[in-house]
Amino acid sequence: MQQWIEQVVEQFGYVGIFLLMCLENVFPPIPSELILPFGGFMTTTTSLTVGGVIVAATAGSVSGALILYGIGLLVDVEKMMKLIDRWGHLLKIKQEDVQKADNWFDQKGYWTVFFCRMVPLIRSLISIPAGMSNMKLWLFLLLTTSGTLIWNTLLVYAGAKLGQSWDIILYYMGIYSDVIYVFIGLVAIYGLYWYMKKRKAA
Repeated sequence: MQQWIEQVVEQFGYVGIFLLMCLENVFPPIPSELILPFGGFMTTTTSLTVGGVIVAATAGSVSGALILYGIGLLVDVEKMMKLIDRWGHLLKIKQEDVQKADNWFDQKGYWTVFFCRMVPLIRSLISIPAGMSNMKLWLFLLLTTSGTLIWNTLLVYAGAKLGQSWDIILYYMGIYSDVIYVFIGLVAIYGLYWYMKKRKAA
């Protein structure tokens, strides 16, 4: 995949970066941790500029996030309630559980959209619950663009500064991603334990 991404950026420049970042949001296995540093490196050997790469990458990321936000709007809480009402007994999930999650997102989840834009994997998926909770579009765009801009700027500048050694970033981003995945796994296990304990007590 790395060779393919490099070829796309080399051949199509800003347009390639835009398309790759858009796809990266819709299909998380395409890593921004590779696209952005390499784009930064390309500013040292081609006519691409750091500012141009950041703008193209951010526009692509936000476009991809809007696609998932739209999916969230289609699969809103009301439709989810109907699915839970019909199939929730198989997973031991009740409508009240979905409603509580939606209420939490409405009250405290906005900043989650901002901070999760800098977390691997979740940075893409967070757009779906934002759409499901009917977050105002202007607020979603503001928080998504702000968080994405910070993430993109850091990685593009790092790639530009390191030059030929830009791929060092991949090593450290791999460690960062592993730590995040372990943390998510522990949180998920704890959440499942807490939920099952609550259900057993009830």
